[in-house]
Amino acid sequence: MSRESNRHEGCASALQYLEQQQERFVRDLAELVAIPSISTDGAHAQEIETCAHVTAEQMRRAGLEHVEVLHAPGAYPYVYGDWLHADGQPTVLLYSHYDVQPTNYLEQWHSDPWTLTERDGRLYGRGAADDKGAISVQLASLEAWLKTVGRLPVNVKMLVEGEEEVGSRNLLGFLRHHRERLQADVLVVTDTENLDTQTPCITTSLRGIITLKVEVRALERPLHSGMAGGLAPDAALALNAVLARLCWAGKRRIPVPGFYEGVKRMSGKERKALRALKVAPQKLRKDLTLLPGVKFANLAGVHPYEQTWRLPAVTVIAQEASSLKQASNQVLPYATALVSVRIVPEQEPKKVIRALTKELCSRAPWGVQVQVTPVGEPVKWWYIQPKGAAFDAALRALQAGYGRKPLAIGCGGTIGFVGPLCEMFGGIPALLLGIEDPQSAAHSPNESLSLDIFRNLARSLVFLFAELAQQKLQT
Repeated sequence: MSRESNRHEGCASALQYLEQQQERFVRDLAELVAIPSISTDGAHAQEIETCAHVTAEQMRRAGLEHVEVLHAPGAYPYVYGDWLHADGQPTVLLYSHYDVQPTNYLEQWHSDPWTLTERDGRLYGRGAADDKGAISVQLASLEAWLKTVGRLPVNVKMLVEGEEEVGSRNLLGFLRHHRERLQADVLVVTDTENLDTQTPCITTSLRGIITLKVEVRALERPLHSGMAGGLAPDAALALNAVLARLCWAGKRRIPVPGFYEGVKRMSGKERKALRALKVAPQKLRKDLTLLPGVKFANLAGVHPYEQTWRLPAVTVIAQEASSLKQASNQVLPYATALVSVRIVPEQEPKKVIRALTKELCSRAPWGVQVQVTPVGEPVKWWYIQPKGAAFDAALRALQAGYGRKPLAIGCGGTIGFVGPLCEMFGGIPALLLGIEDPQSAAHSPNESLSLDIFRNLARSLVFLFAELAQQKLQT
């Protein structure tokens, strides 16, 4: 029997196993979701450690070898496992993360965020989609091969981190330290989005991110608003006047000179593909939870996906001047905001920072002091041409797994390690496969994972391992 026939029979056996074990895979996901592995507030170190060890145990149950919880100075633990017995075949590095966002707006959750709950074909819980669902999908596809055929068509290394939601701040150092152990021929990440639950998508571009702290100072101390109001400058009002310069409502662009410098123009082929993606305004309003009467903020004449995939954006993600609970009649002396800036292919982070700093610090109301400071290091955008052996293999696998033609799309989010890791490992290709959809509400109340995507993505990974076998994957 030919090797091709063996792979075909192996896929069939693995797919049957996936169907038989579906309920148990959901229980494994529930086991992960039950652990509040929040990385953003520094108060859940024990839960994060627990989640790392539970992930390691699930890796062992799936059949991975050399499973280990790895610690690095100042970092939350990483979990590693591998299976390396496919002589002469490519090595695939699977990435996912077990840390999650907090459960803010708890009153809006319809079920306990730490109890995986099925409703109407979706699995609800914090981390169900972002990104514990990816851990379960990857392990399900690996286990399906190992428990039926007894081997994988390719070599596999699996890395699960605990700091993605805080910018993977230690990941690149960890990768450099363990470079030989993690070296691979292709990177597979299952932490991006599909346009809907039935259409598989592969992501070819990511926006980068810059965070700026904007501080306004007007007085040495707070003053009685009756005695000083109208005479003393209000730092909170001044801050909002400064931030208002970033508002593009009624304008064609964000009114900051130099902000769009270097933005990569979409090719004719990309624009044609974009025009083919029809968007139903009412569905989009529902997906984005717009209130009645509220309009979309995209620039005039710009396709919604171009706006979120290939154009930069600014968002005020935090603002602080005084506590609402402790508010009193005072003229406030200072106010602070955090501005998140999403940058796109070909933008230079330093130039973006200079342009925003110059605009925000000029013409300050009442001459108040304005200071703009970058928070952390900028994370660069990522972009690839959708071509090559690995990309073609992924398209075939997604087609087989979903029974639908896959789409190459962009993503407005940021996964900062993808570009540096691929470069570090010699320019290997990266395959970013969608696990979320517009209803997933990642980072929001009622986060959920579509059961259809859960099944079909696992099926696609089964096919992907077979498709990647014997491919020359270097770009």
